[in-house]
This record gives sequence, C-alpha cells and structure tokens, in this order.
Amino acid sequence: MRILHLCKFFIIVPWVATKLIFVYFFIRKRDERLDRFGHHICNCLQSLGPFYIKMGQILATRSDLIPQNITSKLAILQDNVPGDNKAYVKKLLIRELGNDYPKIFSDFDFEALASASIAQVHKATLQSGETVAVKIVKKNVKQQLTGNFFLLNILLWWLLLFFPILKKMRLRERYNEIKKLLVEQTDMVRELAHQKVLYKNFIGHPYIVIPKAYDEFCSQNILVLEYITAIRGQEFSRVNFPKDQLARRLQDSVYTMLYLDGFSHGDPHPGNIFFTEDGKLIFLDFGIVTILSEREKWGLSSFYYACTRNEWDIAVDRFTEHFVTDKQDIHAKIQQYRQDLYNTLKYHFHDKTNRWSTMEYFKDVNQVLQKYNACYTTNFTKVELVFLSCEGFACQIDPQIDIWGNARKFTDRFSPYMSDEVKQKFDRYFQETIPRSLQVTKSAKQHLVAPTHFDRYFFPSTYPLVVKKAYGCKIEDIDNNTYIDVSCGYGPHILGYAHPVINEALQKASQQGSINALGHFPEIELAKIISEAFPSAEKVIFSNSGTEAVIQALRICRAYRKKDMIAKFEGHYHGFSDQGMVSSWFRFSGQKKNPDPIAGTLGSVKSVVNNTLVLQYGDPGALEQLLLRKDELAAIICEPLPTSMAKIDHEFLQQLREFCSTHDIPLIFDEVVSGFRVHYGGAQVVADVEPDLTCLGKIIGGGLPCGAVTGKKELIDVAKSSGDPFIDYEQKTFVGGTMSGNSLSCAAGLATLSYLRENKHIYEQLHEQTNWLTTQLEEIAQNNKISLQVSGYGSIFSFTFSHKKSKFYREKQSGSNFKANLALAYYMRKHGIYMPELHTLMLNAAHNMEDLEKITAAFEKSLCEMTADGIFVL
Repeated sequence: MRILHLCKFFIIVPWVATKLIFVYFFIRKRDERLDRFGHHICNCLQSLGPFYIKMGQILATRSDLIPQNITSKLAILQDNVPGDNKAYVKKLLIRELGNDYPKIFSDFDFEALASASIAQVHKATLQSGETVAVKIVKKNVKQQLTGNFFLLNILLWWLLLFFPILKKMRLRERYNEIKKLLVEQTDMVRELAHQKVLYKNFIGHPYIVIPKAYDEFCSQNILVLEYITAIRGQEFSRVNFPKDQLARRLQDSVYTMLYLDGFSHGDPHPGNIFFTEDGKLIFLDFGIVTILSEREKWGLSSFYYACTRNEWDIAVDRFTEHFVTDKQDIHAKIQQYRQDLYNTLKYHFHDKTNRWSTMEYFKDVNQVLQKYNACYTTNFTKVELVFLSCEGFACQIDPQIDIWGNARKFTDRFSPYMSDEVKQKFDRYFQETIPRSLQVTKSAKQHLVAPTHFDRYFFPSTYPLVVKKAYGCKIEDIDNNTYIDVSCGYGPHILGYAHPVINEALQKASQQGSINALGHFPEIELAKIISEAFPSAEKVIFSNSGTEAVIQALRICRAYRKKDMIAKFEGHYHGFSDQGMVSSWFRFSGQKKNPDPIAGTLGSVKSVVNNTLVLQYGDPGALEQLLLRKDELAAIICEPLPTSMAKIDHEFLQQLREFCSTHDIPLIFDEVVSGFRVHYGGAQVVADVEPDLTCLGKIIGGGLPCGAVTGKKELIDVAKSSGDPFIDYEQKTFVGGTMSGNSLSCAAGLATLSYLRENKHIYEQLHEQTNWLTTQLEEIAQNNKISLQVSGYGSIFSFTFSHKKSKFYREKQSGSNFKANLALAYYMRKHGIYMPELHTLMLNAAHNMEDLEKITAAFEKSLCEMTADGIFVL
C-alpha cells in the first residue's frame, strides 16, 4: 500500500501540475481559469486520499484568503466525495451487526447522503420507527492514511535534513499530532464517546444541537445517530435568520466549547455543521475534538480578558505561562521578548481590530516565538486550528463579520467584569439615586479595605450600598432608598433585621456589661440549647465565626487521629482559612471526577493545600478514592447541603457516614449556613445522618459574630484541659479566643434559637415560600426564552443563567453567565430589590407574599430590560 501510494502521488501530482500550467497560459478569462484550478485541485486531493481531502476541507473555508471560485470547488470535499458501493456497505453491516441487521433497520438507504474523507452517512429507519443517520467508515481508509503519512514522513525527513531552521517550527511534533488525530477519526467507538460528552454539555441549549446516539447499534466502524432534517452548512443562505447573528452564533458555539467546557468540536467546517431554518446549529462528526484542562481553560480565558482590557503586560505573562514551551531563550532575553510580544498583541487586539485575521495573528505570534526558539504548546496548536476553521466558515456566512468584536462580546458575558455599555448606564442611574452612598464609599477607601462589600474579592461590587438601618426584610440606605433584602446578611438574619426578641435580649445583655473571657449564663444556656437541637451533639465549643469553628474542628480531628490530611469536596466553602478555601470557588484543577487541590487565594500555605484530598460531592467514585487514602485521613468535611447548589444528596451522605464509621474517621458537617436555617437542627436532621462534629455560625449569634463546634464528647474533649499542663501539651489541643462565647453574641443567639424552638412553623412557611418563589422565577425566565437554572431548599435558593443542569459545582461555574448575574443585581435594585452579586440568596421569616410578588415582578422587569440591552443576545 505504501509503494502504491508513492507511485500514485508521483503520477498524479505532476499530471495535475501540468494541467494547472496549461490552464494558466491558455485560458484567458479569470473566472473560468480559477474554476478550472479549483476543479483540478479538488480532483487531485480527492485522488490522493483522506489526509489530502482533509486539507482541502480546511482550505474550502478560507474564502477570505483563497478565490471563491476555488473554495466553491473544494467545498465538494466536505461532504460530497464519492462513497463506497452497496456491496461494501452491506458487507460491513453484516460484519459489525450480524446477519440479522434487517431486524435493527426496517429500511436502509444504501445511497450515501454524504461522504467525506473518513466516512460516509446513510439514512435508515429503526424497527421502532425512528429515523437515524448511520455513519460508516469507508473501505481501506486506514490503509490509505498509512500511505499518506508514509509519504509525508519522507517529505518531512528531507525538509528537516536540508532546511534545519524548520526544526524551530516543531514540524515533527505537529506531524505526529495530526497523524494521531486522523487515525483516531476512523474509530467510531471513540467518536461515540466524544459525541456523548458534547450531547450532555448542550442539552437544553437554546441554539446548539447535538444529535443523540443509539449506543446499542454502534461499533468500531458504525455510528448510529438521531437523524435531524436540516440545511447543509454550505447552503447557509437558505437559513431564515440574520446572517451576522448566524455567524456570531457559530463563533459563540466554538468559544462556549473551548472556554467553558474545555471540550470542543475540533473540525467545525461547513460539512460538519447543519442549520435549522430558524438559525440553530447542528454539529456532526465528532472524530476530532480539542480537550483543555482546567488550567488551560483558565489560561485561555485570563489571557483574552487581559487583551479585552488592553492590559498588554499581563497578557504577555499569561500567554507565555500557558501557551509557550521551550522557553530557555525567552528567559535569557526576557525584556526584548516581552517587548516583541507586547507589540504583536497590541497590534492585533487593539490597532487592527477592524481588520482582524486569526491567521495573521497566529502567524505573527509564531514568528515572535521562532525568534526565541520557542513554540506553541500542542493543545494551543489544536485551539489554533479550531479558531481558523471557525473563522473561515463564519467569514463565508458574514463577509463583514467583526471577529474580534464578537469575541469581546463573548468574553464580556463570561467574565467577572461589568461591560462598558452596562456600566455607563448604571453609572448615570446610581449617581442620581445613591449619590451619598457613592461619596461615602469613595471616602471610606482612604481608610478601609472591606473584602466582603466595598472591595469584594474576585467579583467586584461596583455600586456598594451604605445602609442606614435595617428592619424585617427591608434595608434602607443613607440616600433614603428602601429595598426588600434577599441576602439576610449572607445568612444570620432568619427572623429578620431588628427582631424585637433579639433587640430586647441585646439591650438587657448590654446593660449588664459586655462580658468576655469570663463565664456567664447566656454562654451556658446557648451551649445547652445547641446540644439539645442536634442529635449528634454532646458538647459545644464557641468561637467568633464559622471560619474559626472549621479551623477548630479540623485541629481537633488532626489531634485525635494523629494524621494531617483532610478530605473535602470541590465547591464546598469552609471559611477563609487556607484549607477551608481549597478548591472552593473560581479555580479548579484536575479531572472532574478526580480533582486536584488548588489554593483558593494567593498566600495559601502550599503544604496545607497539598494535604487536602479533594473529591466530588455526590459522586460514588469519591468513596473509592477515600478508601485508597483512609490511613492518611484526619477527617472528612462537607456541607451536607452545599449552599452553592442548594441540594441535599441523602444517599451519598448515608454512604459517607457508613464509610467514616467503618474506618473511625471523623465526619464533619459544615452547617454554618444551613444550621437552624433549613430545619431546626440543620440539614443533618433532614438527611437523617449524624456527623461526629458540626460547625456552626451565623444564626447562632442572632446577627452578632459567633461560631461553634458541637459533637461527640470524645472529640470535643480533645480540646478540654486535663488540668495537667504536661498532659495538655502531649494529649490535648488548644482552641480558644478572647471574644469566643461573649455575652452579647450568646444572648442574641439564645434569644434567636429559643424563638425558633417555640415557633418551628417558621421553617414550613419558609420552605413553601422558597418553593413558590423558585417556581415563579423559572417560569418567568422560560416565558422570556432565557436559559436559567434555579435550585432551592428550605429558605436557601440560588440561580445561574445557563442552559446546563449541573450535578457538580464545577459544571455550574463553567456554564454560568457571570455577566448576567452581576448585571441582574443592579437591575433588581432599580425595582426595589437588594440581592448580592453572584451569591446564594435567602429568605427570612419577615418576608410575606406581597414581598415575594414584588421580587418576581422586579425579576420579570429586569429580564426584559436586560434583553433590551443586549445582555442575552443569542
């Protein structure tokens, strides 16, 4: 086969070259000459085999670079290459599905619907009556690829021998990668696996469609998919949808796959994409995919965000860190390299944006890298190919497309920064409505850093409120604006602000003097009522916050087990300690089902991060990983009701409890938020699972700083003094704080919990209100054709603008439209509702149905305004 291919190549190529020369000299009309060029080149590539056909498919999308007369002829290679005959197809069906294959298909059309480089597609009907598309690997395609690459390998060897400078381009590595990709395309089992990932990622998406697969009929050479009647990619002019928006949808589709999912269709040419008449995109052919790690996704996003903000020095650093290999010469000449790349990025992303060309951009950056004997990483090369194919097709659909402008719109939707257009609108609005708050905020910045509100970490609060007073479910700012509040101070105010019972208790306690570091009755009584509320609680230790409670619980467990490693779950936030923040938000690492620990913030101690085993809540595989590390673990900590997801996994918690009991590993429930909020006694009562230790905060202080660890006596007593200083140091651990269990916090907490104990109907009321509200929000979004996912339990609810129904926090974050969430907070404020940007929301006992109806009305108005402002442009 290799010798045959060599002979074919050296016969066909000279013959076609002769034809092209003849055409050039003897046909005078330019259009006719180009038509002939395209015809001969197409036939040549088709005759040479799969690799060359694939090259022609890519070239066919580059009508911005190649005359349209030629690209129109090359377009045949995308899905109209001559297919194999009926005899071969029938033989393959029998070999793969057996002689009884007619029992699978009631009808099978042996005339191929489409045929390209690797496979051909047939229309068939299952016995169930469903119409399907059957993709079949073509005859001898693997042998043809072997011949193609044999020749390419020889040519590459000669090129590198006579032109050593080409080694800088890493042609050998690129050759191996392309070879691997094309060979993998001949395996339909592998393609099925790719299809299933993409299908799951886009269930419910408003305009991206991935056909479902029929696994039971698939094999290494056959793939059976749902048949969807649609318009071929090459016939996009038939689509009844604005062409500029259609092109932008194509661009957004690829960006969504790369930036958000890290799993992208790797060959988005017109032969692999169909359209519905109303502008939906149907992706086909999943043989080639581009897969990015969490780190690569972060690098890609952070680099382009820097470019959109004209932060060229930062963009240079991020590009070099994430996308460049072989950096020895770069480090040796770092200043000159930085300047060269700085100039290139600024030229393309700023100076030349109205004439953006992805091909020219990659070419210019590559020249900079070659100058320093560096090159792109393998995966960024794949990203480059995806971008090039996408841009080529998008330019065919809309020749006037603003590639970089669309890219900015996409990154704007999924970045933590407020867009210029929306910001200008709200700058004017809030200058008029909260002038004093803005002035006080500006003044405060001279003396105060407030990471929770004025200077919120990661996701900025652009228009912080300065509150004058709060009562019930209302807050009033210093500009005399009143809002219905759905934050509850991030949890503590379950009875509402300034509740009379709490105010009375605080007044009495303050008159008796603020007592700390001395015993007093409120501390003892609060410990008693907490112990009685939790079936698992025998003793209590007080602290000043939920963060401190977690730190104390982990220290107790490490002392008890004489081990250092802590197991926790991705997306579960346990306060601002180094270990509490590991893999809690924004950044993830490792595979979804096998996460790696990553620091939650700069300044975290690496050894603490590395001593954290990160798992997925609700994943049965997590238990298998725990079993492997059981002898290293000091404790397992989780939120039984993760507030970011607002869901309890009862079965998983029971399995976790059984595992910990079997291996004597303490199980810690972080109920800082859910404790006394979703039920009297917390989420553990709802789940009917008793932890060994429970961390509490927020509500138990009645709105004042307070935290607590409660649980089994044998664990709590690890922090109880023996009375012997030598034994204390050898066998006990210290957890303390000057203000821990102070009289004011304990008095407020005691009043709150006592009131809740006597009025447990509050929980039923809050649960019903939350269910009603979340149902209304979902219906409003659905009626406005906006993708929204809402979840809620007890008095806690959250939502994200996404088409995805997520099981894991990582999935929720990757699909979330952060821009819409940020903007919604400010639109809602215009209509009298205060909600924090990008945070879990809560109700309290002071909310009534009139308040909830105002919230839903404000939500509907906000969505309409956001749609009008282009925030949900599809």
